[in-house]
Amino acid sequence: MLNIFLSILFPILPYLLVLILIILLGVIEKYYHSLALNKTPIRVHVNGARGKSSVVRLISAGLREGGKRVYAKVTGTSPRIIDENGNDINIHRFKSASIGEQIKIMKFFSKKSLDVAVFECMAVNPQYQWVSEHEMIKSNIGVITNVRPDHLDEMGLTEDQIASSLSNTIPYNGKFISNDRRYDGFYSEISTQRNSSFLPVHRDESIAKEMDRFTYLEHEENVLTALKVCKELGVEKSVAIEGMVKAKPDPGSLSAINLERLNKNILFVNAMAANDPSSTFKIWEMVDVKYAHLKKCIFFNTRSDRIYRTNQILELVKEKMMPSMLIVRGNKKILSPIIDKLNLTENSILVPDSIDSFEVIDMFFQNNDSLVFAIGNMVGWGENLMLEIEKYKV
Repeated sequence: MLNIFLSILFPILPYLLVLILIILLGVIEKYYHSLALNKTPIRVHVNGARGKSSVVRLISAGLREGGKRVYAKVTGTSPRIIDENGNDINIHRFKSASIGEQIKIMKFFSKKSLDVAVFECMAVNPQYQWVSEHEMIKSNIGVITNVRPDHLDEMGLTEDQIASSLSNTIPYNGKFISNDRRYDGFYSEISTQRNSSFLPVHRDESIAKEMDRFTYLEHEENVLTALKVCKELGVEKSVAIEGMVKAKPDPGSLSAINLERLNKNILFVNAMAANDPSSTFKIWEMVDVKYAHLKKCIFFNTRSDRIYRTNQILELVKEKMMPSMLIVRGNKKILSPIIDKLNLTENSILVPDSIDSFEVIDMFFQNNDSLVFAIGNMVGWGENLMLEIEKYKV
């Protein structure tokens, strides 16, 4: 009998040893991660469809102004750590992004004697969002900035499904802050189930006068959300707002830049970080009102692997935005039929994805005293465009 048992055991013994080793390493990693969590007493986890990076930066800036020692981590246009002085530290990845990165960052933060650590949620997949919150961050304060159509292939086709996906990061035994009042009832119920306090963000008319103090175009809703977090952590509005207006914006944040070349002047609005139709149109409305006196040119930097999104944006341009000029960069074979179908050929210029950024800037300056509204994909070519734009900044 023993011989039979050994004959079965020996062939699989190496695999059993590997399995035991993997389990042991997992137990050890979880133990040390728990130690790292205990050394960082307050953890804020920011999720949402749009505005996550901006809200993380605003929260950390407001808390710093209130005397808190804060580190933050954003994953916006490029992943960065924001230190206790508000300086950005680039995160260099040697492989594709993974939520496991949060464990390493938490370990790094645990050595900094922090009062607060603020994290932007990396995960898109609902299951990974759950793991990110309940196994990795275990936040004291969870935040959802808003619910908008984005990552439809992973989070759901409707806004209700997306709201459900985002709810995976509502913490247990903590506080939860949401700025999307449409889902107050839904989020309140889940918060109660997890023994967390639900704290909706309320409108504050007095904040409007503070918005002109920002050196870039910030959304009121982002500021109000960040102020709510700061208040819960003992920093008053008047103090927090002073820190927020001094905060360094995310590289892909909404900004309006005055440009000059050969005695021609234009205003360039970078809205490329908002690549879903809802967010894009919301920004357009804000810009259109603020700069009503300027002619508008839309520059759309497309992605060939997001044809559905390209269709959505171009339909939005035709039906609601209606600029004086439209410049679209991308694969001509893909884009030409879409533009023809939507009858957007008049006042439209289609440029290939091989075009250099300085050639596109030449087109921007065709109309003096106008506004260029840039939308679409920020990563890669879009980043190079912004570097070239800096040469003409005044």
